[in-house]
Amino acid sequence: MPRALVVGNGNMLINFDSQLNMRDLYYPVVGMENHIGGQRCSTGFWEGGHFSWLWEDDWQKKLGYQEDSLVTFVQAINEKMGLDVQINDGVHPHFNIFVRKMTIKNLRNWPRRMRIFFNHDFSISENNIGDTALFDPVSRGICHYKRDIYLLANGAAQGRGIFQYATGRKRFLGAEGTWRDAEDGWLGGNPIDHGSVDSTISFEINLEAREEENLWYWIALGDRLEAVRELDNLVRDHGPGYLLQETMDYCRNWVNRHDWNFGDLPEKVSKLFKQSLLIVRTHCDNNGAILAATDSDILATARDTYNYIWPRDAALVAVALDRVGFPEIPVRFFRLSAQMITDGGYNLQRYNPDGSPGSGWYPLIRDAREQLPIQEDETALVSCALWHHYRQCHDFEEMAPFYWNLAKKMGDFLLQFRDPQTGLPLSSYDLWEERWGVFSFTAASVHAGLMAAANLGNLFGDTRSAEHYRQGAEEVREGMERYLYHEKVGRFLRGIYYRQREGKMEPIPDFTLDSSLYGLFGFGVFPADDPRVERTMKAVEEGLRVNTWVGGLARYTADWYYRMSDDIENVPGSPWIITTLWLAEWYAAKAKTKEELAQARSILEWAADRAMESGILAEQFHPYTGEPLSVAPLTWSHSTFILAVANYIDKWEVTEGRGGDRGTGR
Repeated sequence: MPRALVVGNGNMLINFDSQLNMRDLYYPVVGMENHIGGQRCSTGFWEGGHFSWLWEDDWQKKLGYQEDSLVTFVQAINEKMGLDVQINDGVHPHFNIFVRKMTIKNLRNWPRRMRIFFNHDFSISENNIGDTALFDPVSRGICHYKRDIYLLANGAAQGRGIFQYATGRKRFLGAEGTWRDAEDGWLGGNPIDHGSVDSTISFEINLEAREEENLWYWIALGDRLEAVRELDNLVRDHGPGYLLQETMDYCRNWVNRHDWNFGDLPEKVSKLFKQSLLIVRTHCDNNGAILAATDSDILATARDTYNYIWPRDAALVAVALDRVGFPEIPVRFFRLSAQMITDGGYNLQRYNPDGSPGSGWYPLIRDAREQLPIQEDETALVSCALWHHYRQCHDFEEMAPFYWNLAKKMGDFLLQFRDPQTGLPLSSYDLWEERWGVFSFTAASVHAGLMAAANLGNLFGDTRSAEHYRQGAEEVREGMERYLYHEKVGRFLRGIYYRQREGKMEPIPDFTLDSSLYGLFGFGVFPADDPRVERTMKAVEEGLRVNTWVGGLARYTADWYYRMSDDIENVPGSPWIITTLWLAEWYAAKAKTKEELAQARSILEWAADRAMESGILAEQFHPYTGEPLSVAPLTWSHSTFILAVANYIDKWEVTEGRGGDRGTGR
């Protein structure tokens, strides 16, 4: 089930599904250890023998956020129980505290006594071995802990704290968990249990006829019992409402640090732009990691997650954030990148959120010969992001160490890892991580990466290296024109593969239409209005269009990942946000009039229509139903939307005769 809501502060991140279950909780490193792991932490209501969890079908829900904020705005109505519940959740920007405000309205014409239950199905550090759940008599809350991870749950309603509590075993020797105990409206009060454990707490409130009352609930996270007790006291001293308002004010000031001008774009696009910035921020750890996604439901099909730093994704996110004036996050990513880069000057396939090498599927050997387990664009695009950051910020002294510790290493690798006969990069994996060869997207990124290294080299006085990098970039461009452009078909190839034949390496062209051909102009190798690029992008648009009401573009012809149809002619693959927005970027890049911009605007509107009601963008969508597929939210989807809007604004201002301000709309 894709995640419908996400809240966080760079130290912790919490995901909720569309049924309002808390499904993922990461702390103290975003994306590293999931203390729920996809299980359900749920909220339930009891009155007079009738019980209902929020995830049950009797509840009608609307999910969203307060405007320009990471504080949620959720409404859940249960006609059978006569309840209208409004929920506002948030994570404080400074303190590691999750705060929930529940406004519970009685829809009946008589007074009532309700009990509200919160179940905690934590598996600390991603396993349920050796956990402890206990009632803390000091805070009068429930604390779960293992080693140096402590979670303290507490709350208040009508001036009173927790009404009842229970701790117990879960999913072990027939024990379901204390959530089952809650369904009779009464909790047994067991003060401690260990092993595979959960806990449930309840609050009791009196509701007058047609009146409403507030219930406050919070979870404090820390590294010892005294630390979470201190945070619990902080909530009581300041008041949970004050902390939630602080969170909302912080978010609004953060996302509105610039005076945005969205030109002729509709409100749904501008709202998604801001919400995308906030959602991307939740997936950026304060120590530099930029995570691809944190939706753990992918475990059901892959037995692995998207909780990794893909240097390509992260670099493109950094570019988007820099482009619209949020440079502090890219700088933190560059610091971590300087630690992640190998001695050879290349990036591995992906990294854990702490910068250590992540799991992968690239072999170290091919045809009995050692090979580098890489996709080269993941090195080249970090180089691009560094130069892009400097052009936006001109922070000379801060960037100088990054040249010597990072950009030069990458530039040397990109320069050397090439075929001396063609000038093109040597074979590596493509950006989709599926095939081994020499690809247009990779070559375009290498050209851009070498140009970025050359510009940085000149900037910091390494002119000799800069000259070599620039010459290498030119040789890559010439190689692309000679070997990756096909005169007979009149467009660029996805790539070429080499096979041994009669003692020689023979290039085999790959004519497959692939959306990643966007890189030809997106990385500045060729102009967007170059006739060869135009023919290529038109072929991509026509050949990868999903001909259903959902629309959008597939990744490439006959994409297998989450394939939902064998009708390849009409559905070449499931539509992706990223690939479709690349088409918008092409239309914006080549537009010279407002009329020519209209096609780009329509694609931006299409992307906004694909978002969940909360503003979450998935990786891809079912071509017939429009349902989200794979993970949601996907950070790359949101950052691509941010960048596409910025590029559109920039060109719109040019067509208005105002010049453009680097796509920021400021």
